[in-house]
Amino acid sequence: MIILGIESSCDETSLAVYDSEKNLILSTYTSSQAELHSRFGGVVPEVASRNHILNIEALFEQCMEEAELTPQDLDAIGVTNAPGLIGALFVGVSFAKALGYALKIPVVPVNHLSAHILAAELQNEGLEAPYLALIISGGHTHIYDIDCAYNFELLAKTIDDAAGESFDKVAKMLDLGYPGGPLIEKLAEDGDATKIKFPIPIKKRPDFSFSGLKTSVLTQIQAGKETPADIAASFQKTVADVLILKTLRMAKERGRRTVVVAGGVACNVYIRRAFEAQKGFDIYFPSPRLCTDNGDMIAFTAHKFFGQRRFASLDETAHDRMQHINK
Repeated sequence: MIILGIESSCDETSLAVYDSEKNLILSTYTSSQAELHSRFGGVVPEVASRNHILNIEALFEQCMEEAELTPQDLDAIGVTNAPGLIGALFVGVSFAKALGYALKIPVVPVNHLSAHILAAELQNEGLEAPYLALIISGGHTHIYDIDCAYNFELLAKTIDDAAGESFDKVAKMLDLGYPGGPLIEKLAEDGDATKIKFPIPIKKRPDFSFSGLKTSVLTQIQAGKETPADIAASFQKTVADVLILKTLRMAKERGRRTVVVAGGVACNVYIRRAFEAQKGFDIYFPSPRLCTDNGDMIAFTAHKFFGQRRFASLDETAHDRMQHINK
């Protein structure tokens, strides 16, 4: 099958063409709005939606040209329909439905979170469920258990800020700019991660919380006794410690040796190395490019669940909040 994947859940418009017989991405194009939104200190939903509209058709044409295909060569379309910014999602879903209707091919609605997880399978041959998965991004910090039939069970989530959101907010406190994740990581390279011992929030509970950690960081900044680099490094270490503690504890409880770590924050080299250093588990990540929002993972996930034959009708809509994943 030749499947087009469409991703527009936040501030990146991304399309990709996937050949399931070759297990190969034939083409992929992404238009990032990060620089545009940096002047606002965060993503502005209306601006994101308008730029998706401006970009999506050109990206589709580029994908077709690079893959050396015509639209008529497509067998199906996968599109993110949840969760995300509702206006941004509508752009991708509307484009997919219109194209599917014109070509008379099925449109497969894809949950953005399941796609992040399955991105690890796209690049790690032989990786398949069952396993435990941690999603760490700007909007989510969730742990799922995925069984052999690819049923997703939500085991834990953040009760306030997501991990990526906490990186952005701490970066803002340190006057680093947006997006905060890469800037914190860069600054932390010059810092001592053991200089400040931040408390691990709700240590004994499965759910995550980063608001208290954020407050502790602010207290250190206001005290003015530690360097920004030491604060950034110590903050980053604490986030990694929290993620590892809760994820691997849950993996042990569920009897899972295989763990997938995905989502935008999984690009962080320090966090990746900290997970990889853990003994007794097989830890898998997508490549950094596939940790961020991309059409590749949407096309791959659409193929993975194509057999469920849950296709979108012309009434299909988007959902801004959908933490429980239905295939």
